Amino acid sequence: MNKNDLKGSLFLLSAALIWGSAFVSQSAGMKYVEPYTFNLSRSFVGFLTLIPVTLFFRKSSCKTNPLTPGEERALNRRSLFAGVICGLLLSAATSFQQVGISMTTAGKAGFITALYIIIVPVLGIVFKRKVPRIIWLCAAIALAGFYFLSVGSDLTLSRGDLLCLVCAFCFSVQIMSIDHFVKNDKKVDPVMLSMVQFLTVTIVSVFLAFVFEKPSLSGILSAAFPILYCGVLSSGVAYTLQILGQKHCNPAVAPLIMSLESVFAALFGWMILGESMSLKEIFGCLLVLSAVILSQLPSSGRTG
Repeated sequence: MNKNDLKGSLFLLSAALIWGSAFVSQSAGMKYVEPYTFNLSRSFVGFLTLIPVTLFFRKSSCKTNPLTPGEERALNRRSLFAGVICGLLLSAATSFQQVGISMTTAGKAGFITALYIIIVPVLGIVFKRKVPRIIWLCAAIALAGFYFLSVGSDLTLSRGDLLCLVCAFCFSVQIMSIDHFVKNDKKVDPVMLSMVQFLTVTIVSVFLAFVFEKPSLSGILSAAFPILYCGVLSSGVAYTLQILGQKHCNPAVAPLIMSLESVFAALFGWMILGESMSLKEIFGCLLVLSAVILSQLPSSGRTG
C-alpha cells in the first residue's frame, strides 16, 4: 500500500467511525424534531462548517498552484455543478434514511444502509462495467441477511427497514457520482463540492420540512446536541473525508472501508442506546457483513 492509498484508507475509516456513531445521534434527535427538520438543521450546520474549510484549502492550494482568473472561474463552475448533482442525490438518501431511522433501530439502519457495498458494483452494469461473478453471490448473501435482519416472523417488512433499503440505493448512486467527479474531472475542487453538496441538501430540506412538517425553534434547540454532532462531524467532516478518501484510495477497497459504518452503528447503538438484537437479527447482520467482505476479495476476474 502506497502513501496515498494509506492516507485515503485512513480518511474513509475515520468517516465510517463518525457515520456509525452518528446513527445514535440521528435516532436521539427524533425525540425532539421530525426527520426533514433534522436534516435541514444538520445540513445547514454542515454547510456553515465547510465555509472556512473551503476558504482555507483554496488559499493553501493557490499558494502552491496559482490559478488564472479563467481557471478559477472554471473550477468554481464545475465544482458548483458537481456539488448540486451530488447534493440532490444525498438529499434523497438522507431523507429516506432519517425517516427510516425513526421507525427502526440505529443498528439495523446501519447494516441495511451498508448494502450499498453490493449495489454499487451491480449498478456499474448500467455504465457497461463488467461485474465479477462473485458479486452476484454476494448480492444473494446480502439479500438473505436483509431477510433475517428485517423480515418478521409473519413475513412482513418493517417500513423503516424498507426506507433504509431505498436509502442504500440512493447512497450507491451518490458514491458513484463522487467517484466520477473527483477522479475524472480535474476542474472539481473536492472540498468545495462538499460545501455545495450540503447547501443543496439544506435548500431541499427547507422545502420538505415546511411542506410536510411544522418546524419549531424550540424543538431544534432541544435537539441541539444531536444536530451539532451530525452537522459538524457527520456532515461537515465525514462526508468531506469521504470525498478526499475516494480521491486517493483504491476504488476496490473504498466501499469496504466505508461499509464498516454498519459495524460501528450496531456497536454504538448497543453501548449508548442500550439497543439489543435477537439471534436471528445478529445472524442477518453477520450475513450482510460477510457479503460486504466477500465482495472485496480478489476474484479470478471472470464476469457474468
